[in-house]
Amino acid sequence: MTRILGIDPGSQRTGVGIIDIDDAGRTRHVHHVPLVLLGAEDFARRLKLLAQGLNALIEEYRPDEVAIEQVFMGKSAISALKLGQARGAAICAVVMQDLPVHEYAAKEIKLAVVGKGGADKVQVQHMVGVMLNLQGKLQADAADALAVAITHAHVRATARRLGVDTRQAWSRK
Repeated sequence: MTRILGIDPGSQRTGVGIIDIDDAGRTRHVHHVPLVLLGAEDFARRLKLLAQGLNALIEEYRPDEVAIEQVFMGKSAISALKLGQARGAAICAVVMQDLPVHEYAAKEIKLAVVGKGGADKVQVQHMVGVMLNLQGKLQADAADALAVAITHAHVRATARRLGVDTRQAWSRK
């Protein structure tokens, strides 16, 4: 059994999702939550809350691997920069715990979970709920984090079957 922590980084809310995957490739939901960072006095303290929240979850759930969504360039350079800083804080938090980090683009995650790279958030939320047999509506950031973890679980299982590492299994080159 391998435990995967999925992270959907954000400067206001960071989604966190944890799943277990067995040797046959079956996934099981463990935990999900949005880490709400808006209560902090300033942006630097948001990053501190993010790192502390991830550290607490790592201590409690003891993941074996981490998967995180890559930053995409949106309309606002300032928003992209803040997202990148939040992503960096998240990566630092998990690397400081000596956990391996795997990165996936939003289109790759949507393709793996929904079957098309241009899927919308509602489709991702629905498929994550179906795949993990969860009831009720999922919070968007936590659903995205679970989707990142599911993507890594799928890529990891494929890589294992092919006898290659995860980057080679996902690469189209």
